[in-house]
Amino acid sequence: MWDVVGVGANSVDLVHILPAFPEPEGWRSKMRIERRLVHCGGQAATTTAACARLGLRAKYVGVTGEDDNGARVRAALASRGIAVDGLVVREGAANQFAVILIDEKSGERAVLWERDPALRLRPGEMPWEAVESTRLLHVDDVDQDAAIALALRARARGVMVTSDLDRADGRAEELVAAVTVPVFTDGLPQALTGLDDREAALRKLRRPHHPLLCVTLGHAGALALDGDRPILSPGVPVDAVDTTGAGDIFRGGLILGLLGGWAIERTLAFANATAALSCTRHGALDSVPSLAEVEALLAECRI
Repeated sequence: MWDVVGVGANSVDLVHILPAFPEPEGWRSKMRIERRLVHCGGQAATTTAACARLGLRAKYVGVTGEDDNGARVRAALASRGIAVDGLVVREGAANQFAVILIDEKSGERAVLWERDPALRLRPGEMPWEAVESTRLLHVDDVDQDAAIALALRARARGVMVTSDLDRADGRAEELVAAVTVPVFTDGLPQALTGLDDREAALRKLRRPHHPLLCVTLGHAGALALDGDRPILSPGVPVDAVDTTGAGDIFRGGLILGLLGGWAIERTLAFANATAALSCTRHGALDSVPSLAEVEALLAECRI
């Protein structure tokens, strides 16, 4: 029995630290790269790694390429105690990668990514057995068809399903309806509903089987709709060096609280602190804090 099964994207991130974000004209249209780093990440992979680091029994299912980047991702996940026996190695395909630009002054980042369509899960590769042997399923929206099918199977068996939602195209609205706890990136609820107000957009997206909906707000924290009750949980201030993966890691903290049956206020505060700590380090998988580190930050901030 797993605590968490994460299904979705993984990536090798080619990180470029810059003195400022590039601009199409002026002196910022051409600048020197201060540092280059290589880290592993990807939406579902990072959230699964966060769950494992926080002490949950975690399994990851996704597709890697047959290249060196794919081998790097597989090794990174396995080294963190994550079960990867359901992971697929796609013959002849290159692994997903991202070019990440980081402003060294603020830690804010821009992500440029590429993913071969061959990296989608195929019908015969769907982890049906794992979905029926877990307390919680986490999916992202990179491979929407697989995410919807697995979410519906899990919900039908009473398994909670959380999500990483940051795109408004394709079958996005179906995926929102398929999961139990939709977690959106900021701006997506408005894009899906046409409403300018975040809370109103969440209310419009809510379905009877949604006990909680949540939208991440970056350094400002998170907004949740707990039943009919809106909760704004402020962010935890830190000196950020790299915000890559913070939203994915927030979801790991959220999942720990949901599985632990914590009060929503405590769960959101913990998730915000987990994400904040990740911003003080470079990388996605490499920036996940431990449970003790998160608890220490919360105590320091008296949250």
